[in-house]
Amino acid sequence: MSFFNSIGRSMQRAPRAPRRSTTPTSATFPSTESLPPTTPTGTTAPKPLYLCSPFVEAALVKGNFKTIVMLPKYADVMEWVAVNIFDFYQNLNQFYGVLAECCTQQSCPSMSAGPNLNYTWINQDRKSVQLPAPTYIDYVMTWVQNLLDDENVFPTKSGREFSPNFPSTVKHVYRQLLRVFAHLYHAHYPQILHLRSEGHFNSLFAHFLAFGKEYELLEVKDIKGQPGALVGVGALWEKWKEMGILES
Repeated sequence: MSFFNSIGRSMQRAPRAPRRSTTPTSATFPSTESLPPTTPTGTTAPKPLYLCSPFVEAALVKGNFKTIVMLPKYADVMEWVAVNIFDFYQNLNQFYGVLAECCTQQSCPSMSAGPNLNYTWINQDRKSVQLPAPTYIDYVMTWVQNLLDDENVFPTKSGREFSPNFPSTVKHVYRQLLRVFAHLYHAHYPQILHLRSEGHFNSLFAHFLAFGKEYELLEVKDIKGQPGALVGVGALWEKWKEMGILES
């Protein structure tokens, strides 16, 4: 199903209480068209824990995620995507809130997502800059929260329609949330294991990937990266496809 060919009516939903990011910031944010490029660094690393058994199989949901991402009968695709974006953001933000004390400027001086990959941020001068991971994630989470609070982007009141730019906006949001997932897997999976939350986190990410693929919110190159600058979770995507958790 193509979300980007489904720009149409909006549906009424119950108003949401405003929820602020656990990592507020006063920084300015890039426009939805200004997303950070990637920069290769570093050397080859050993096989990450999240690709090792039994951790790669850990999940709360068994079977294929296709069934839980399908558009419900009579639901509007815009509404369905908006509600799921909200839920993915809230759940990921809660996970990061627990892990934040382990993600510091000292432990994570760059926004790494693989042994040869750092993400960079586009600042207010439109320049690509390296940021410590907690600063980068702070910017992402606050930027997304501001979008969620904006009635022009995520309407909650009856009679308000979604903007024609909504599909491209949520695709940018999805790309940034993917980068947060990728960093947490790359840099903080041992802490996730220590909390015995690998099943929860794996299921959340598998749901996120399945939903993004179903509604064309993810590009394969964003998941897997470029030659020489691979995203670590790209291998997890492939492994879950082999296991039948995700669709090929």
